Amino acid sequence: MIVVYTSPGCASCRKVKQWLKERNLPYIEKNIFTTLLNETEIRHLLMRSENGSEDIISKRSKIIQQNAVDLDDMTISELVHFIQENPSVLKRPIILNERNFQVGYDEEEIDAFVPQQLRSLARLSCNASCPNYAGCGKIREEA
Repeated sequence: MIVVYTSPGCASCRKVKQWLKERNLPYIEKNIFTTLLNETEIRHLLMRSENGSEDIISKRSKIIQQNAVDLDDMTISELVHFIQENPSVLKRPIILNERNFQVGYDEEEIDAFVPQQLRSLARLSCNASCPNYAGCGKIREEA
């Protein structure tokens, strides 16, 4: 199951949800401010990000700019605690599944928000406009 962490009024989040709906990909939406990421999820994001904290923390956030926070000097445990205490610093949307994740950026192209594995899955998933839609159940399950 795909989990999309969003925030109210986030244009990028709306784009991602629309992209998933158009491709009939099931997802659960969680508000980043009411359903906080747990320590394991944050560590997973930090471990899988290519550019460390820059991939998941927005340097444009008010907390970072007003307090001159130096993310590079923080240990992993300090970063986890900082993110848990200040969820507004996270870039949204965050897309998670069992083996992959992606952090949203303010890019125009929707594919940039969605991991390659999910893009492949979307291509395999049949939608209602397909003439073979009724017989595609098995393919959908396998996908």
